[in-house]
Amino acid sequence: MIVKDTFLAKLRQAFNLNIYEVKIWTALLSRGISTAGELADISSVPRSRSYDVLETLEKKGFVVMKLGKPIKYLAVKPEEVVRRVKKGIKEHADNKLERLEEVRGTKLFDELKLLFDNGINLVDPTDLSGAIKGRDNIANHISYLLNEAEKEVVLITTVEGLLRKAGCLRKNLKSLSQKKVNIRIVAPITKDNIDVVKELSKFAEVRNTQRINSRFMIVDNKKIMFMLMNDKEVHQEYDAAVWVESPYFATALSNFFNVVWDKLEDGRKVASKLK
Repeated sequence: MIVKDTFLAKLRQAFNLNIYEVKIWTALLSRGISTAGELADISSVPRSRSYDVLETLEKKGFVVMKLGKPIKYLAVKPEEVVRRVKKGIKEHADNKLERLEEVRGTKLFDELKLLFDNGINLVDPTDLSGAIKGRDNIANHISYLLNEAEKEVVLITTVEGLLRKAGCLRKNLKSLSQKKVNIRIVAPITKDNIDVVKELSKFAEVRNTQRINSRFMIVDNKKIMFMLMNDKEVHQEYDAAVWVESPYFATALSNFFNVVWDKLEDGRKVASKLK
């Protein structure tokens, strides 16, 4: 059986299998039912390894052992394999999340917080900055900054940026609104994002701009996050941002923003006109 290496590599990554497992599995899929020896010959996996590989695949739910002599193995339908793998990943993730949540409120967690609090007190304010690469990492840091907000959040973004951030904002804006955090969002409002504007307007004040092409966020007049690239011209993996914790700079930028804010049109009115 000839199977391209690229195909095997994709299967290894998708199903988290080693090279012997993926070779034996694809060999069995091509036969439907077979013995360990036959599969070893077809897949070029050493016979001495084929039995333990098949045992592992059986435990993972990829194959079924058929009773009788000689022992044969049946391939499980790919649809069922995907379902089982998804179930296993979810159960594993749920268990890890549960263990992480259990750490909260323990002495271990208190010690971690103490280490951080003591360490951050030693950090020079000029060091509270950093560069972030990749849109996923940027979204994670935005979510972190939103969770840290206590008084006010200002966000300026693009049409596409507002659509991308909708999921992240949904998760955070409701809780921020309940904490009485003032949330102001500025973005170009078009037919593409009017539904998002209407939804976010329940928890934030959204205003329209068609002239400002910028992406940044200010939190509590202390923390700033600037996106450095034009999101229409850069691949998501190469998008980049800089965050700075500087009350002086953040307050100055916020003052400029307030001048512009008063001249912008209510996003809900713009959305209703575009509908």
